[in-house]
Amino acid sequence: MAPAAQPKHSTFLCEAVVAAGLEAVARDEIARRLGSRARLCEGMVHGSGNTGIRFALDGSLTEALHLRTVSAVYLVQRYAIPRPRALLGDQHLRALLAQLALARSLHPPGAFATLFISAAGSESAVLARLKGEMAARTGLEPGEGEGDLQIRLRPAPAPDTGWETLVRLTPRPLTARAWRVCNMEGALNAGVAHAMALLTVPRRSDVCLNICCGSGTLLIERLACAPARRAIGCDIDARALDCARANVAESGYTGRIELYDWDARGLPLADASVDVLLADLPFGQLVGSHDQNRELYPALLREAARVARSGARFCLVTHEARLIESALNAEPAWAVEQTLRVSLRGLPTRVLLLRRH
Repeated sequence: MAPAAQPKHSTFLCEAVVAAGLEAVARDEIARRLGSRARLCEGMVHGSGNTGIRFALDGSLTEALHLRTVSAVYLVQRYAIPRPRALLGDQHLRALLAQLALARSLHPPGAFATLFISAAGSESAVLARLKGEMAARTGLEPGEGEGDLQIRLRPAPAPDTGWETLVRLTPRPLTARAWRVCNMEGALNAGVAHAMALLTVPRRSDVCLNICCGSGTLLIERLACAPARRAIGCDIDARALDCARANVAESGYTGRIELYDWDARGLPLADASVDVLLADLPFGQLVGSHDQNRELYPALLREAARVARSGARFCLVTHEARLIESALNAEPAWAVEQTLRVSLRGLPTRVLLLRRH
């Protein structure tokens, strides 16, 4: 079945999936990027560690593919049916196939090779038959795991009745950035990194410092928000810096991002010389340990305070909630402006926005 052209002058119901805790940032991005064509819906759909933000979108779906704080955008279709078996009926099956064709039409031929259904009871005979029908009519291979064409089937959220199909608009999650050619274990989720960069209110005049820069995610996402006067990353791990250089080169920001093997506890920067700081602090699991963090966090906050200008913004993420709270209580230079509770890597995590007194 060949992909169909997108209908003109249509209104689509979409659902953007974002890490729980970052809903406000994602809603702001949807409103800013899609403008008056997007109308945010009341309420949200909550899942395990994620939240679905619903919006009606007029016209082209293409701009929705460029959202950077969300992990995926789904096209939603509702069916007034009592159970999934009814989707095998001719009318509903044609509507579902048209939904799949619309998602495929947003990409070049061949972008989708496999399809996958995610639903409670996905191994049932009914859903196996539905999956087989869709595979046969689209020419895509049924996937046993994560397929390119992701289809979710679930009861409509209350107070609605019936069932919904949700079709992901991209072959890969939106957080799977094309620039990530070097992927370190434990690397920060790109959508979370973009949200953190937005929280600092990026400005072209910023001197931005990413301490513990790892593979470069925060720096790349910061420049994706807006240019900066300087964008500096530092890390003491040579492998991480090599990885960051590869990702920076792929992102096209070579020459705009500086990378150094500096210890964040003793930076070769002048006092009060930095406008914005970003950090994915060691969680003490894949990187470092809790005992090491007990020494690192206070020293890092002190040095960050030294190089930060008055009023500088500092956005950091960590799993060590009690430790960072204790370290901040001992470092009066920083005021906590915002705390977001986020589920990240299966861990309860804190994203903190600080401001230098």
